[in-house]
Amino acid sequence: MLKHPPLPLEQTLTGTMRFKNLLLIDDDEDDQELFIEAAKEISPDIQITVVPDAATALEKLTSKSVTADVIFSDLNMPRMTGQQFLLEIKKRPELKDIPVIIFSTSSHMHTIQLVKDFGAHDFITKPGLFNELVTTLRRLLG
Repeated sequence: MLKHPPLPLEQTLTGTMRFKNLLLIDDDEDDQELFIEAAKEISPDIQITVVPDAATALEKLTSKSVTADVIFSDLNMPRMTGQQFLLEIKKRPELKDIPVIIFSTSSHMHTIQLVKDFGAHDFITKPGLFNELVTTLRRLLG
């Protein structure tokens, strides 16, 4: 098992709006739309690239056709899970330092600890309300 202690969240994801290029990996169109609206509520300058599956996202990041300051990834997706994506990205020297935040409906403590052990910088359970999502993203993005 790979062990990459995550940097303290306060050092990596808060402060000034230094994360302007977000990559969202999620196969649910409703969740994509909600995330985009919430992020734009925080700052209209945020650039969000949405990729519906992790395998394609990994290909785009590796080929540099997509760049990201921070990645939000769902766990349960076809082709490649968010956990598999996390393991793959942490193996690649050119990508391993991009903060990855797991953004999932799951709230199982074992899953949360496992992805943090694999190098996730944080784990967010998808909130049920739009205002909760805005508050969470504001905390993470500054």
